[in-house]
Amino acid sequence: MIVAVHSSDVHVNDAYVPPEYGGDGLAGLRSVLDAARVLDAHVVLLVGDTFEHNRLGAEIVTGAEALLAAAGREVVILPGNHDPATAESVLHRFKLPNVHVLGVTTGAHLHFDAFDLEVWGNAHLDYHDMAPLAAPPGRTRRFRIALAHGHYEPDMASLGPVRASWLFGDEELEAVNADYVALGHWNRAVRVGPRRIEAHYSGSPDFAGTVNVIRLSEAGVRVEREPLKLLVQP
Repeated sequence: MIVAVHSSDVHVNDAYVPPEYGGDGLAGLRSVLDAARVLDAHVVLLVGDTFEHNRLGAEIVTGAEALLAAAGREVVILPGNHDPATAESVLHRFKLPNVHVLGVTTGAHLHFDAFDLEVWGNAHLDYHDMAPLAAPPGRTRRFRIALAHGHYEPDMASLGPVRASWLFGDEELEAVNADYVALGHWNRAVRVGPRRIEAHYSGSPDFAGTVNVIRLSEAGVRVEREPLKLLVQP
């Protein structure tokens, strides 16, 4: 069985910090990694907006780097609309053997042969609009998890002109052919899409107060939510 922990919109920050974090801009990231440690997860999925923006100070970036280095498991980071993989992105800092930043330190299609698992996702490369689930590659491993940071609309064909919203819909979820689709951009935790597809927003640590726990095996996929018990109280 493969155990993955999914979170998003952690928004590591050295300015505004949610009250739940007691002034600690790393508290959200720390709580997610601590939960993964307690659950003995094989992989942590951080699905966009791990960082509030790409202008963070060196001290908090160094602190995040230390937390990720000590995670004790594989960590996959998808750049989101707040922390896209631009030339000046903070995500270029994380050249750690256990940390895989899609579109920065690795390509969009990542393989973990020890788990017979592949992880795929389109990184935000700039601040413009993009298609989070466009052009999925052919499946090459027993298990597949897809990552996408954007806004779900069931029937995109029915929409008129819209501002940059990083949209995807049911058709894109179907085409991805994944056991689990890990979503980011919404602060609440919710399942979306057709019932036969396991597509879930994890929500942000401060708003949802949970992470999604995914268990993949030959018997199928099981998704649960685990409370984050280590948030700093003000």
